[in-house]
Amino acid sequence: MTVQKSHRSQNLNSQDLKQPRIAVQSSRQGALDVTSLVTVAVLIAAGLILDLTVGKAISAVGIAPEFVIASFCLAILLLKPNAVQSVIIGLIAGAVIQITTSLPGADLVAESIAALVMFAFTKSAFAESRIMPFVGSFVTTAVSGLIFAAIAVPAKHAGLDLFLVMIPVILCTALFNAIVVQALAEPLSKATRR
Repeated sequence: MTVQKSHRSQNLNSQDLKQPRIAVQSSRQGALDVTSLVTVAVLIAAGLILDLTVGKAISAVGIAPEFVIASFCLAILLLKPNAVQSVIIGLIAGAVIQITTSLPGADLVAESIAALVMFAFTKSAFAESRIMPFVGSFVTTAVSGLIFAAIAVPAKHAGLDLFLVMIPVILCTALFNAIVVQALAEPLSKATRR
């Protein structure tokens, strides 16, 4: 009896191998798949680890990199999520940044809006340009920083002088992130075949 079951299962397997594969479409069209969610998690976790290690070392020389922002820019570039999914990716990044932020809550607003900026770049006529990762992540990081500054200045009861002091830091951070995203976009795209 065991031999018959084994024989039958071999026949089924050989028949299955001859049949063409059929892809099953999900009823949740537009939802990010498990692989995409894992990609977001890995990129944002890597960004946090880099913020806590390399970022702290680099900030000693006056540049304050935000690897989590670079990570969500890469996630949006690679996965091409819709607008709502992009906001959710931004909110996840903002929640993770709460670990290192000087102003709790501000990053939740800044990153969700900044994620929409990166989303807009991926859907624009500029999307296929070789320099879009650089430009998109520069603008996204700058928008994030400016929103954070616009929330931080009144929250700290400071004046316009603090906002003006923050602008060069924001622009240097945006430049640094743009270089990182541009350098990683193509290799990660090839590695994930997206």
